[in-house]
Amino acid sequence: MSFAVKFWGVRGSIACPSPQHIEYGGNTSCIEIKADDHRLILDAGTGIRCLGQDLLKAGHKNSHLLLTHTHWDHINGFPFFTPAYIPGNSFHVMAGHLMDVGGIRQVLASQMANPTFPVPLEVMQASLTFEDFRGGEDFSFNNGIRVFTKPLNHPNGATGYRIEYNGKAICYVTDTEHVIGAPDQNVLALIEGADLVIYDTTYSDETFKEKIGWGHSTWQEGIRVCQQANVKRLALFHHDPEHTDDMMTEIEKLAVEKWDKVFAAKELMTIEV
Repeated sequence: MSFAVKFWGVRGSIACPSPQHIEYGGNTSCIEIKADDHRLILDAGTGIRCLGQDLLKAGHKNSHLLLTHTHWDHINGFPFFTPAYIPGNSFHVMAGHLMDVGGIRQVLASQMANPTFPVPLEVMQASLTFEDFRGGEDFSFNNGIRVFTKPLNHPNGATGYRIEYNGKAICYVTDTEHVIGAPDQNVLALIEGADLVIYDTTYSDETFKEKIGWGHSTWQEGIRVCQQANVKRLALFHHDPEHTDDMMTEIEKLAVEKWDKVFAAKELMTIEV
């Protein structure tokens, strides 16, 4: 039984296609979790376009799309997700922060409405199901996948996910802002004992104080909470677009010096748990 994550977009804020962003990648947040034949998609940043092409080649027609939140960098790839335009395909789209403000379908439809996009959501011919829940609710899928959620500290709200399958756990915790000196209890509860945590490490402790209120965390805080929660491995994620390949390599080096269970996520990297 296989359980793995593949990174299709690891950047935050805005895509950055440039010669200085090749090794780690320039697409925004999108990861794919493979649990044997089932695939979960988490977030629909620009990385989902290439994921969509991969699904077409594999002939994969059905997936759940779980969204952490709906800031642009996490949804602006959705209109370019080709499998959603193909009749016979089926996608179940879920979000945990919009129940009281119109719901996920409305947000995605608004993104594709005039005058900001040429074709409406209704052009997508796949069977699309939209479901809103509240962060903190848990649910299961028919093939033994269990999903646990927690609300995160982010402007307009966000949801963290813990995906369990065959006795293993992968956690996706972005975008979230910590409070200095007070580990987030929602995060700690969500990631306890996980095999892999993908965590928002946009900033460092040195730059964080200037960005309080922006909704992101640091690589040092990622290490602190993962060590406290007995996590096996930590993936640095949601890289600042200003962080070039050379800068990311240095950040990863500094992080590994503090804890050898850390690595920086790279586009197209696959990790088995």
